[in-house]
Amino acid sequence: MKLKIERHPNNPIITPGKYDWRMATVFNPGVIFENGKVYLYERTAGQLRPFICYIGMMESDDGVNFTHSSDQPVLTPEMAGSKYGSVQDPRITKIDSTYYMTYAYRPFAWSSHPTGTGVPESFQTDFPGFDGDPLKNQTRSGIAISKDLYNWEHHVWATPAELDDRDVILFPEKINGKFAMLRRPLQFVGSEYGTDKAGMWISYSDDLQNWYDTQLIAKPEFPWESNRIGGSLPPIKTSEGWLVIYHGVETLDARTNMVVYRAGAMLLDLENPAKVLYRCSKFIMEPETYYEKFGLYIPYVVFPTGGYVDKGMLHMYYGVCDTAIARASVNMVELIHFIKENS
Repeated sequence: MKLKIERHPNNPIITPGKYDWRMATVFNPGVIFENGKVYLYERTAGQLRPFICYIGMMESDDGVNFTHSSDQPVLTPEMAGSKYGSVQDPRITKIDSTYYMTYAYRPFAWSSHPTGTGVPESFQTDFPGFDGDPLKNQTRSGIAISKDLYNWEHHVWATPAELDDRDVILFPEKINGKFAMLRRPLQFVGSEYGTDKAGMWISYSDDLQNWYDTQLIAKPEFPWESNRIGGSLPPIKTSEGWLVIYHGVETLDARTNMVVYRAGAMLLDLENPAKVLYRCSKFIMEPETYYEKFGLYIPYVVFPTGGYVDKGMLHMYYGVCDTAIARASVNMVELIHFIKENS
């Protein structure tokens, strides 16, 4: 069985421009579907040096044609603690009546120099009060909250400052009375952690601040994941388990730091999501089109971070080459069958 994923003919549906804070790139959006409307939170940057990122808000009645909700970002680095920093890769979930945005945060933005062949060359930037020590500039993850989707405020840190811990994603409901989140701590590698490459972990909390019972749920196993893996979309509850779309990174040429980002899928147990029920050995999506292979920042990237299910179809929104945003759709029944058939 070949999985049919339909890329929207208008792709990329969101591109940079218009405002100073999104002139260079827009990518890796968080998405939520509420009352027949799609709300999308784009990661943006006005320039690459320094690569200060913001989170802007857009909305749409059809999931394809978006307009900005505000001419200003809804989350800025300064709101997280440093005007010189960067807020990145939002994921949106709703638990009870509160909306939660998990996001990655770097206190001091890097300056990035794309090479056209692989991961950009990036360097610490000189900022007032920063001595350039990379250990003081790890990418941790925070949680912002909102009651109306438009007004957001930083709520709590989900990960410690000394860890590079991103791809932090909340499950959309409490499990056995506890908050649950996926995470990807970069330093959790070695024999004591059970993996020699960065993998996907799960943690639980009673208050969103103190996290415990941290367990490794998946590590790189297949050639297309040879570099690392991490969560992508917020988990989707199905009768077969929690559907988790994740990303895998494969190194193609270490000399030029050339990599390719693909999307994979797995199903986790509903009551014990640390247990993987099925994990597809094949990727479900890889760069195929021109806009997925060539862009401003990094070539050969599909990076889904938001989506929703409507009328049996999963609509995924994904960053392409860290440059623009595209949409692809897949039938949920066919996707789950594909995962189980190839596990």
